[in-house]
Amino acid sequence: MNIEQIYTGCLAQGAYYITSNGEAAIIDPLRETSPYIARLNSDQVQLKYIFETHFHADFVSGHLDLSKQTGAKIVYGPNAQPEFDIISAKDEQVFEVGNIKIKVLHTPGHTMESTCYLLIDENGKDHALFSGDTLFIGDVGRPDLAQKSASMTQEELAGILFHSLRNKVMILADDVIVYPAHGAGSACGKNMSKETVSTIGEQKEKNYALRADMTESEFIAEVTDGLLPPPAYFGMNVAMNKKGIPSFSSILNNGLREISVQEFEVLTEDAGALILDTRNNADFAKGFVPQSINIGINGDFAPWVGALIANVNQPIVLVTDLGKEEETVTRLSRVGFDHILGYLKGGFEAWKAAGFEIDTVNRISAAQFEKEVKIGESKVIDIRKETEYQAEHIEDAYSKPLAYINDWVKDINPNEHFFMHCAGGYRSMIAASILQARGYRNFSEIEGGFNAIAKTELPKTDFICQSKVL
Repeated sequence: MNIEQIYTGCLAQGAYYITSNGEAAIIDPLRETSPYIARLNSDQVQLKYIFETHFHADFVSGHLDLSKQTGAKIVYGPNAQPEFDIISAKDEQVFEVGNIKIKVLHTPGHTMESTCYLLIDENGKDHALFSGDTLFIGDVGRPDLAQKSASMTQEELAGILFHSLRNKVMILADDVIVYPAHGAGSACGKNMSKETVSTIGEQKEKNYALRADMTESEFIAEVTDGLLPPPAYFGMNVAMNKKGIPSFSSILNNGLREISVQEFEVLTEDAGALILDTRNNADFAKGFVPQSINIGINGDFAPWVGALIANVNQPIVLVTDLGKEEETVTRLSRVGFDHILGYLKGGFEAWKAAGFEIDTVNRISAAQFEKEVKIGESKVIDIRKETEYQAEHIEDAYSKPLAYINDWVKDINPNEHFFMHCAGGYRSMIAASILQARGYRNFSEIEGGFNAIAKTELPKTDFICQSKVL
């Protein structure tokens, strides 16, 4: 028996590849199937089952392509009703893969079809729990995402989750390994650990939601407290996972179409395409195609695209570093952005060489910011998360998280200059590109963000450990 966690950092997502005696199972696969097919061929095993823990909201699954390519059956737990053929498993139903067994544990609460899979080894011992979004390391699944489809309140769903955890999960032996679907950085929970593997015993000891003396009402109050609005693309991804999607290969072929600089300008106007520039923020600041939105590939790329562009049907044209085109299309497809019309041939340098208009961002160093800003008089906007801001910030700075830019942008006075920063420059350049695309140019973006500002003599609030403000 072999278990491999295939972790994708930019989505904070864990898929699982399991083999035993010539057969394999995959749990919660990402959309592109070639890595799984290559692994199956290398190990000379037959994929028997594709297990889905629930209808994912934060990424598009590769279950359909994988099933077509291998003949493996797709398995969901009770209550799942997608628009394609599946095995709708019963609670406690057992599936055999080689010499091991995988037992279905229906654990509704995060969603009503949410299911954990218990792996029983060759000796009949409970070995590992693939907990999906029911149980994370340090947290549990948020109960507000399925309210509409379940016709329940988040409090009612949280109550169901409480009993799922107590009756199905916490009764397992302490040495059972826990493999969750997500880790820190995912919007599917609010207090997830950076660790991606644990045990039932460790979670009963350290996870706030699994306290032995916790009442149902306490659980509901704590699990629903402090939930941020889910990213706008979540509902669209759920629909795609239920209805079925185009093959990944067709999306990749369309997205890798070369677009000349002459055609690029026409296409953005005629097709209403959004220009997405995925270069690093330092290069973008020095020059870019006007109206481009910068979300760097070397960061939390796909989640920010999903959160800020939101509409997965939005036509997009790409400006990337040379050689990054396929990676960019792949990562966009993982969160359902299938309408990629192609990429600028030769990248930004080709656009510049052709003599077309370029734009820049007014980026200044932290040292220059220190000289120019007047604390108490100048307006400073901190676009980090609220927890980062609460931990430490520049005195008199305003907290305006990037995730809510579509809400606070309308309050900007275009005639009032302001300074803007994040933690390191990645998010503030996203914000700068959005603001300039909407006509705002009355700001200075700070290179290096708060990490650089913290090294100056500017007055800051006292530091508080972020874990204490979650």
